[in-house]
Amino acid sequence: MANTTELTEERFSFTAGAKKNLVIIAIVGIVLTILGTFMAMSSGGHDTDEGHAITTFNENALVASIDDNAPAADEHHAEEGHHGSAPWLKRLFSNLWINNVYFTGLGIIGLFFVAIQYAAQAGWSAGMKRIPLAMAHWLPFAGILMLVSWFLVKSDVFHWTHGDLYHGDHKDDILIGKSAMWFWPLEMGSFPLFYVIRMVIFFALWYLFFLWIKKEMLAEDIDGNTSHWLKARKYSAIFLVIFAVTSSISAWDWVMSIDPHWFSTMFGWYMFASWWVNGLAVITLIVVLLKQKGYLKVVNANHLHDIGKFIFGFSIFWTYIWFSQFLLIYYANIPEETVYFIQRMETSQYKWVFFVNILLNFVLPFLLLMTRDAKRHMSMLKVVCPIVIGGHFFDFYLMVTPGVMQNDGGFGFMEIGMFMVFAVAFLFVTLTNLAKAPLYAKNHPMLQESLHHHI
Repeated sequence: MANTTELTEERFSFTAGAKKNLVIIAIVGIVLTILGTFMAMSSGGHDTDEGHAITTFNENALVASIDDNAPAADEHHAEEGHHGSAPWLKRLFSNLWINNVYFTGLGIIGLFFVAIQYAAQAGWSAGMKRIPLAMAHWLPFAGILMLVSWFLVKSDVFHWTHGDLYHGDHKDDILIGKSAMWFWPLEMGSFPLFYVIRMVIFFALWYLFFLWIKKEMLAEDIDGNTSHWLKARKYSAIFLVIFAVTSSISAWDWVMSIDPHWFSTMFGWYMFASWWVNGLAVITLIVVLLKQKGYLKVVNANHLHDIGKFIFGFSIFWTYIWFSQFLLIYYANIPEETVYFIQRMETSQYKWVFFVNILLNFVLPFLLLMTRDAKRHMSMLKVVCPIVIGGHFFDFYLMVTPGVMQNDGGFGFMEIGMFMVFAVAFLFVTLTNLAKAPLYAKNHPMLQESLHHHI
């Protein structure tokens, strides 16, 4: 193995060729998004015959409602002519919000991964922490996109934002009961000040801790004093407490409130689990691709084994949360809760996604990463990581689209194209910032432990 000095001076070069390839992918993504939009416009917003699905879902939704006001609310929510844009535009807005939440997760999980390593005093990951740190540079872009796009999509994505649901003939008692969560201290049905303030505070806190932790991490390159490591550990410990609260509330705000008549006490954990294992897959894929390009000489099969175990273990964790949420709702058989799964399991355009979700996010990662050798080989990790990354996009699609589109949802060029555009933007930010500093710190107090890591 090369000496420590040589290793720690290793830098990633974001070449013109790599940038050109990303631009080509972005152009293809834009073309697919435009093509998908025109196809959705010409087909009325969806690509399949949904007559049977509409009958099935509405029947179950009405039967499932035990509140006298709930059927009226569900019917009101389904009326495209009252509170909705054209189906194709709602689908476009739905995809914009899915990608916002999905890629925000990659940014915050990058910071979360770094914080976990510091708080746990982990030494094995010292040679790869700059990758998740680079991913966290997406946070300010995610915050701006999230806030701006919320004002663009709110009327179509978030049913509760319509003021007439709190007064007059269309009054919805369920939403009135939840109104303080969105509108306090203003009048219900007005501007959701409390909701927007929470969004701004969450991103501000995340970005602030990112800057503090990043400052100490980069200072290690210049000054070998362990005070930087200790400060980063202190900031990380505080951040983890804040993240435990903000990640759950953001899950309720940004995704669960899309279906305002439904709730799950496990939803904060569920969205975190999806964010976490997806972030791990992206970190691992970047590490593997860099290593295959000749970078990250400090990373060996033992490090890959560790992070492969993370993907394997937390894919099972995600499945545990998914099944626990499903089982509790199924077993309790409370109508206003079961309708959420009825819509996703019985409506034709979502049913296949429901089962593909389980296949990609549990069955395949579990089987492919079960053996010790599978976790240690880059070729296998290059297969599993894209499966997980794509699988959790389906997961977020399933969380968002049925609540927004009802029976007008679809999956096609629009979804694929917009994902490609966001992915290119995320990678461009990540790789640009990865190239600005050494791939790992020569003065990290646990670098020697990482160099000699063996399992």
